[in-house]
Amino acid sequence: MLMPILQVNSEDIPEFVIVCGDPKRAELISRKLDGAKELAFSREYRTFVGTYEGVEVGVTSHGVGSPGAAVCFEELIRAGAKTLIRVGTAGSYQADTPAGSLVVSTAAIRTDGLTKQLVPDGFPAVADSAVVEALYESALSLGEGVVRKGMTVTLDVFFNGVEEFPHPKYKAAGALGVEMEISALYVVAALRGVRAGAIVAIDGFADADLAAEYDPNTNVVSDAVEREIHAALIAVAKLAKQG
Repeated sequence: MLMPILQVNSEDIPEFVIVCGDPKRAELISRKLDGAKELAFSREYRTFVGTYEGVEVGVTSHGVGSPGAAVCFEELIRAGAKTLIRVGTAGSYQADTPAGSLVVSTAAIRTDGLTKQLVPDGFPAVADSAVVEALYESALSLGEGVVRKGMTVTLDVFFNGVEEFPHPKYKAAGALGVEMEISALYVVAALRGVRAGAIVAIDGFADADLAAEYDPNTNVVSDAVEREIHAALIAVAKLAKQG
């Protein structure tokens, strides 16, 4: 069956799929796979398949923001995906988690608009515990940089308007960082009965002046992205062996 938005056939999608925002990052991840081939490039959704340590793995980009990302997650699940792992970037809330750190998201604070239209206010956005542990152990095994696990915030807004960002209160509450899609991933996964997790590379501090300080294109960040990709693939191999 052809998925109308992703433009992939359901028989081509494996049980394990790594998702990311940037189509270029999807291609980067695919280069780590054996026998990788591109299935489709429709809108922001670019899909590859290949194998890693003998495990079939899909890679799909989902673009920026929860609504479009949720379309990607829904169609991947309808096509047969059973475990989704987001590999992305985030802004840090904590001084001990600087640019270049890796954060495994155990749960997402839902400040996005999409999930409010899917589930009631009290519904949590929580990662699968086995996926979290596989990601965390895999990231630690690489032996480089700061690796943390904890809550992240999913926020729709990137550039500020007249309303204040909610960063200070979530920082005070202990959230590790902020990004734009994880809550959608966790809620959709819960609704559809599949597993999900996420690992993000920190690309700066969320409360920095974007115009003056934000630069996600440094070597420190690109090295962290390489590590998180490696960690996600190792985690997939671990999870596949666990059955």
